[in-house]
Amino acid sequence: MKKLTLSLVSALALTAAAPALAQSINIGHLADYSGGTSDVGQPYGQAIQDTIAWINANGGVNGKKIDSDFNEYGYQVPRALAAFKKWVGTNKVVAIQGWGTADTEALVGMVTKEEIPYYSGSYSASLTDPKGKVNEKSERAAPFNFFYGPSYSDAARAMVKWAADDWKAKGKPGKPKWVHMGANHPFPNSPKAAAEAYAKELGFEVLDPITFALTPGDYTPQCLTLKQSGANYAYLGNTAGSNISVLKACKTAGVDVQFFGNVWGMDENAAKAAGEAANGVVFPVRTGVTWAGSAPGMATMKEISKISDPSGTAYRPVHYLAAVCTALYMKEAMEWADKNGGVTGVKIRDGMYQKSDWVPKGTEGVCNPSTWTATDHRPTTRVDLYRSVVNGATDASVADLVKSGVIKLEKVATIDLPRKTELQGW
Repeated sequence: MKKLTLSLVSALALTAAAPALAQSINIGHLADYSGGTSDVGQPYGQAIQDTIAWINANGGVNGKKIDSDFNEYGYQVPRALAAFKKWVGTNKVVAIQGWGTADTEALVGMVTKEEIPYYSGSYSASLTDPKGKVNEKSERAAPFNFFYGPSYSDAARAMVKWAADDWKAKGKPGKPKWVHMGANHPFPNSPKAAAEAYAKELGFEVLDPITFALTPGDYTPQCLTLKQSGANYAYLGNTAGSNISVLKACKTAGVDVQFFGNVWGMDENAAKAAGEAANGVVFPVRTGVTWAGSAPGMATMKEISKISDPSGTAYRPVHYLAAVCTALYMKEAMEWADKNGGVTGVKIRDGMYQKSDWVPKGTEGVCNPSTWTATDHRPTTRVDLYRSVVNGATDASVADLVKSGVIKLEKVATIDLPRKTELQGW
């Protein structure tokens, strides 16, 4: 009874401290905290939860509270479909913060029919064509799908370009060899064709793909295949959890290759877990700085982080920052909608088109300028590439390892890809 009383008192105190918010805006939130991508799904999902709570504690959306219905779906498409059915039937949501590629792509038609903006953690290029058939390789219209950051395909193209420049800079003879590695699954497969087509265009020999599961395991056979193939550049299409297993196995097998990670394929937590096997992996970062960086907008990020870490001591990986940006773009689109006819799905979508080179208020230097239009949902075609540096034992906490310099994320290039219509949607 004493604990119950204290909990009630605490709840009342928080309620009293927060501004009075009129009405509410219902959204859905899909997250993977237990499935095949939970290693990166958890920090991303936590950031979405923290940002929604922070928005509500700081005036909401023009005085309206965001009421978020959280669903941890374990990266299982049937559970995502069931959540969507509930959200449109019972909750009457006007927007959704989503997650994976398989479920996001499965929901495109339903999201379009219900006219609900869907902000995914999937950056599949198939979600960037709002009209449909913008070119012969674009297979679907996705007028209500949005994400923050370069698409998987554009990020992969940027890494191919970096690899071509790296090969030339090193003065290596002959054709460099490119290989795609990952699970036979919509997420790792998403940019495969785009990267391989660009690699061939730039003079690479493209090798047969090497498959490994989304879950951690013993991938020594794959590493031996990689070694025997003579590949020079290998793209890891899975999330960090299984990539760590590959990096460790390949280091043990003596594989000499430049590894690339997709946007979910490497982060500070993975660098700690993989240790020196993660040293040198090149991967895209969606924000202007990492948690250890300096930018005006980091003050907002640190305040949002305190929602789930009141001590302010937690080190947040790159995915946390990207998720905060994603939620704040949605919030500002809602604010525009509220002032221009009401917070409906259609108006929120239209709110996403109102600005170019858009940075949410208070995130300057963190959230990179983004532009969505009624004909092009690629927020950017600029890709910042970073290299993970691990130069010692990684037994300490991530925060301490970053502070001491044992783990670093070093920017190696910014690749500006042309915004070609023929590259949209695939």
